[in-house]
Amino acid sequence: MTTVKLPPGPSAPPLLQGVYALTMPLRGMRRLRDRYGDAFTVHIPIFGRAVVLSDPAEIKQLFMTGPEAADNLEVNLGRVLGPRSFFALSGEEHRRQRKLLVPPFHGRRLGAYEKIVEAETLREMASWPEGKPFATLPSMMRITLDVILRAVFGAEGAEFSRLRDLLPPFVTLGSRLAVAPVPKFGEARWSPWGRFRAMRREYDAIVARLIVKASHGENLDDRDDVLALMLQSRYEDGSAMSHGEIADQLLTLLTAGHETTATTLAWAVERLRRHPAVLRDLVEETDAGGKELREATILEVQRTRPVIDLTSRQVKADSLRLGRWTLPKGYAVLVSIALIHDDETIFPNARAFDPSRFVGTRPDLYQWIPFGGGTRRCIGAAFANMELNVVLRTLLREYTLLPTNERDERWHSRGIAYAPGKGGVAVVRRRGAGHASAIATRTQEALR
Repeated sequence: MTTVKLPPGPSAPPLLQGVYALTMPLRGMRRLRDRYGDAFTVHIPIFGRAVVLSDPAEIKQLFMTGPEAADNLEVNLGRVLGPRSFFALSGEEHRRQRKLLVPPFHGRRLGAYEKIVEAETLREMASWPEGKPFATLPSMMRITLDVILRAVFGAEGAEFSRLRDLLPPFVTLGSRLAVAPVPKFGEARWSPWGRFRAMRREYDAIVARLIVKASHGENLDDRDDVLALMLQSRYEDGSAMSHGEIADQLLTLLTAGHETTATTLAWAVERLRRHPAVLRDLVEETDAGGKELREATILEVQRTRPVIDLTSRQVKADSLRLGRWTLPKGYAVLVSIALIHDDETIFPNARAFDPSRFVGTRPDLYQWIPFGGGTRRCIGAAFANMELNVVLRTLLREYTLLPTNERDERWHSRGIAYAPGKGGVAVVRRRGAGHASAIATRTQEALR
């Protein structure tokens, strides 16, 4: 028999460890690392017994491990996104779905979405107050929601309006329930789970109507939205995706591509206001038509302020050897994104916000992991980075973002994502005379 070898960890009861994890998620991880080293064992509700990794070599080994040895965590976002979402699927079924949905988020199709991003950004920024502090997170949420609705559904009219109203509370509630126990004895309509199920039923009804409209439309072949591509896609055996699969996957794309991107944009505002030299250089680069520093800045925001802290696997084989450790079947393996991003051996002066570290180089995707890694890396990573780039470029071009000497905004948990505690507060001024009319003109051009 293989001898199990686990890293050390706290001996407190699971409930107490769970309370510690909920009340001190990021600081608690750092304290556990300081006490036990770059790997430690925990026992917490929902996840059960788990090993937390932050050693680069062991993380790389985990990401390269095949699904027969370590695959999807049994407790995952599929509980709220549906049994056919990416988060719920494992093994061959996950591979089949991923193969179908990679094309819409890469290559030339990204260029088709850029105009949508710029148009929605200009539309939202036209209402920004000048010279007054305001939280940018709500604005960024509206931008990314409208972008993803148009890119994913091609939605407009009544369905667009209703999804716009329905999805924000749906996503917020779902992200909180994702880490909460599922009730065993039914759900009252007024309970959180009851309200969530009711919103899910309304979402399914809207998607069903959109599928019928798209299926009976005459221009399906000419559409670039993801729904149209899903309806036309086929598995290797020639079969089409079921309407249930489409609904679950669309919801996955909406949630994964909406809140996380918006939160990263709010963090970008928060970081840039506290680093005026970087902000000045970014404005100069944008005015000159460049993008290298802006792309590096986006990478550094994602490194220093990852909005998701953990990516995970579960041991499926009888045992799994990861570097120094041998884990038994059923154990969860949690990779702490914040801890590896803080590693001084990988990122010297890691606590500093320094975009120059990524100028002229690309990060190692086993060490810079805001999108997870391996076969379960976020399928929309390229889309998200395109959106971040276009929104930030538009902001720097259209507005002067005023620096501040205020303290850093605290990390605030929104259930799944970590957002700036004050919502990424900004103070802006429009750039140049006649700017309102210029924005209106560019908005109309981008919408064409």
